[in-house]
Amino acid sequence: MYLRDRESIQQDLHRLLDWSDKRQMPFNSEKCMVMHIGTRNNNFTYYMENQALDVVTDEKDLGVNISSDLKPTRQCQLAYAKASKALWLIARTISYKSVDALLRLYKSLVRPHLEYSVSVWSPYYEKDKILLERIQHRFTRMIPGYKNLPYEERLRKLDLWTLEERRNRADLLQVFKMYKGLSTISFSNFFTLSTVVNTRGHTAKIAKSRCQLDIRRFFFSSRVIDRWNRLQQSVIDSGSVNSFKNGLDRTRKATMGFFTD
Repeated sequence: MYLRDRESIQQDLHRLLDWSDKRQMPFNSEKCMVMHIGTRNNNFTYYMENQALDVVTDEKDLGVNISSDLKPTRQCQLAYAKASKALWLIARTISYKSVDALLRLYKSLVRPHLEYSVSVWSPYYEKDKILLERIQHRFTRMIPGYKNLPYEERLRKLDLWTLEERRNRADLLQVFKMYKGLSTISFSNFFTLSTVVNTRGHTAKIAKSRCQLDIRRFFFSSRVIDRWNRLQQSVIDSGSVNSFKNGLDRTRKATMGFFTD
C-alpha cells in the first residue's frame, strides 16, 4: 500500500466522523480497530478523533472470524468449539437416544455451527478439515449400536454426507443461485462464462484463470469452478433449487468422490 492510499483511507475516516457528528451518532474510537492484510502492507497508522486505532490480527464480522492472513484456521477452531459444546449438551441431557431424535438434534443444534456462511471460510488445510469432521465422528458414535462401526458405514446407515462433501455441495448451490438470478449476488461479479467451444459438458462452463497463491486458489470463486464445469447439462438446467439438489444427489451416486477434494 502506497502513502497516497493511506491518505485516501484516512480522509474517508474523517468524512465518516463528520457524517456521524452531524447526525449526533458519534463513534466510540476505542472500539474501532485496524487490520492490516497482505505481506506487502506498510502497516500505516490510522486515526479517529486524533486517537490512533488499535491494530488487530483477527476480528469477527457478521459471525465469521476474519484473520489478517485470510486463512480459515481460526474460524474453524471457533466453529468446532461451538459445535462441540452443543454436542456435549445433547449427550448430557438427552436420555432417549433414538436415531431419529439424535439426528434431528444434530442437524438443528450442532451442524449449523459448522456450516454457517461456510462458502466464505471453507477450509483447505487438511488439519482444519479433520478438526471439523471430528464433530460428526463423535456424533455418529453417540448412537447406540454404531460406536464400533467404521465411519463410512455409520454415515451410510444415517444417510449423511461427510462435512467436506456438504461444503462442496454448498458451493455449487451458491453458484447455481447466482447463475439463475436467485441470489442478490451477481454471477458476473465472481465468474465469467467460458467462450471455449466444447462438445463435451454443459453450456454454462466457467472460465478459469491461473492462481499463484493458496488464498486465491482456494477462494470460493476459484475452488468451485472445476466441480461446476464437471456437472451434467441436465443438472445445470434444473428449474429450481430443490431440483438442482436432487441432481447433485444423483451425481454423487453416479460419480464416486465427486464432492471430495
